[in-house]
Amino acid sequence: CLKGLLFYVFSLTVGCMLYTIHITFDDIQNKLVADLGCGCGVLSVGAAVLDAGLCVRFDIDEDALDIFKGNVEDFELSNIDMVQCDVCSIGSSYAKKFDTVIMNPPFGTKHNQGIDMQFLRTAISMASTAVYSLHKTSTRDHIQKKANDWKVKKVIAGSKNTLFSTYCTLLFLLYPYNSRHSPRIRKQSSIKCAAHI
Repeated sequence: CLKGLLFYVFSLTVGCMLYTIHITFDDIQNKLVADLGCGCGVLSVGAAVLDAGLCVRFDIDEDALDIFKGNVEDFELSNIDMVQCDVCSIGSSYAKKFDTVIMNPPFGTKHNQGIDMQFLRTAISMASTAVYSLHKTSTRDHIQKKANDWKVKKVIAGSKNTLFSTYCTLLFLLYPYNSRHSPRIRKQSSIKCAAHI
């Protein structure tokens, strides 16, 4: 079943993304983490399990919130919270309030054109250290251009992958400011695992 295969590929990508954030960059454990447009909370639950100080997930969808609540109860997590809101309307109320922002934003194509960039812009405004975001590989150049326009200090992107190219994701790691990561980038090859299945 293609749907099952896509879920499996996505799950591997998310797992690898969280592992890279946690092990390579030390941006989860004991950190204040935001998950934007989190849906049922896969990234949020993963961050909480990896001992985030607190993971706050943001989504507008009530049905997704209900599923998320069940997931939190199933995993018996206490270091996780949620805010129901439109991520694109957050404004400055959470500016620089989070160490790390993680997200798998909606694709900014067709009827949602540009929404991925709105999410990314919001994430950059909320993060004091780093933003980790999954995107379609076809948007690589556009995201790098936008990051330059927004004066992002450093961008690391996973490599393109031809396997499942339509569904593969590209992990962008953005450092909005001079942060503890800026002078050095360790194990850049590790970041590629988040883009490669």
